[in-house]
Amino acid sequence: MAVKLKLTRYGSKKKPFYRVVAANAETRRDGRPLAFLGYYNPLTNPVDVKLDAEKVRKWLSLGAEPTDTVRSLIKQHLA
Repeated sequence: MAVKLKLTRYGSKKKPFYRVVAANAETRRDGRPLAFLGYYNPLTNPVDVKLDAEKVRKWLSLGAEPTDTVRSLIKQHLA
C-alpha cells in the first residue's frame, strides 16, 4: 500500500480551504485519510499554513511520498 501526503479540499464554492493528509495513493482526493497532518488556507494574506512537524516527519520516515504542492509547503514552513 503506497501512502501519499496530499491536500483534501474543504470550504464552499470559490472559497477553498485545504487539509494536509496522509492517504492511500489510490484514494480519491476527498476520500478517507489515514491521518490529518495540518491545514492550508490560500485565501488569507499571508497564506495560513499549519503543519504538525512530528506527524509529517513520521509519515515521511515510513515512506510516504508527498505531492508537489505538499512538498513545497513542507519546504517553506518546516525548514
